[in-house]
Amino acid sequence: MRFLLAADEAAEHGVESAELMAANWLPAVTALVVFLLAFGFLYMKVWPKIAQGLEDRENKIRREIESAEQAREQAKAALAEYERSLASAREEANAMIVKAKADAKAAGEQLRAHNEAHLVEMKLRATRDIDSAKAAAIGELHTQAAMLAADIAGKILAREITAEDQQRLINESLDELGTASRT
Repeated sequence: MRFLLAADEAAEHGVESAELMAANWLPAVTALVVFLLAFGFLYMKVWPKIAQGLEDRENKIRREIESAEQAREQAKAALAEYERSLASAREEANAMIVKAKADAKAAGEQLRAHNEAHLVEMKLRATRDIDSAKAAAIGELHTQAAMLAADIAGKILAREITAEDQQRLINESLDELGTASRT
């Protein structure tokens, strides 16, 4: 009897289960149809716009990357140009320094040579002035000595010496003094 009860229950349960199965297919099919319609609508209308937006974004990113590459190349070229200019400026500054040193050395040498020439000229002029003053002093000394000697001689002789005699005595005295000073 139990067997019968179990069969009855299974039969009742199977009927319910079949009804349940039939009832469960309807929402599933409806959901599938709605999904396919929504998917079709999205595929036809929305997906092309999304794909176009993604493609536009990809193109924009590529353009920006290309622009960045160009900017990098330009910066690289500008840096190379700057380094060349800097090297050129350094070379020019070094050349200017070398030239300035050479000019300063040449000016120093020229000034030294000018000063040495001026000193030599001053020495020669001073030597000439000293020699001239010496000669004048010696000549005056000789003249005074001769006049003194003539005065003394005139007093000794107690006679008056004429100007002509006096000049002759002066010349003789000068000659004697010149000969005595050389020896």
